[in-house]
Amino acid sequence: MQQQNGVYDLLKMLEISLEEGFPIIPRKFTVVKTKEIETLIDRIYASLPVEVQEARAFLRRREELQIEAQQKAEKIISDAQQEADRKLSEADFIKALEREGIRIRTQVQQECEEIKRKAMEEAENIRAQATDEAMKTKEGAELYAEQVLTNLEKNLTQQQQIVKNGQVYMEKLRSDSFGSYDTPTSYTSERTQMSDYVIK
Repeated sequence: MQQQNGVYDLLKMLEISLEEGFPIIPRKFTVVKTKEIETLIDRIYASLPVEVQEARAFLRRREELQIEAQQKAEKIISDAQQEADRKLSEADFIKALEREGIRIRTQVQQECEEIKRKAMEEAENIRAQATDEAMKTKEGAELYAEQVLTNLEKNLTQQQQIVKNGQVYMEKLRSDSFGSYDTPTSYTSERTQMSDYVIK
């Protein structure tokens, strides 16, 4: 009972301290001595019965447990959200890699096709050039052979003419030599036979 009266006395003192405060707006804002009010509140708490203090401690602990549970729940939700975001990011990253891989593969295929096309064009150009050069070489060889044969024919004709001219000259020399003597008939006949073999 005495403890209860002590609490009432402290509450009365708290009420008096509030009344002695300087009102700024009546019944709404009042300037009080903060230190004095805090001291009275601490004394009131200390004067409460043990059961009330235990109940208050229990309520405080329950609030702390509720706050702790709430924080744990929020952390679990946050971690789960972060994990979901991470997996989503990984999935997006994998999809991006796949898209990039498809793009690179397509680009490589196109480049290979372009290289193949250029190689075929180059091979065709080389083949056409080789064929053209072969034709030119063949035509040049035929022309050269024709020129050689023509020159050879000219040379042979010239040589034959030289031989013929030599034979004519020798025949003339023989005619001039035998003309100053009486040539026997048999010799003239023999000479006539030899002249049949002159190359003309």
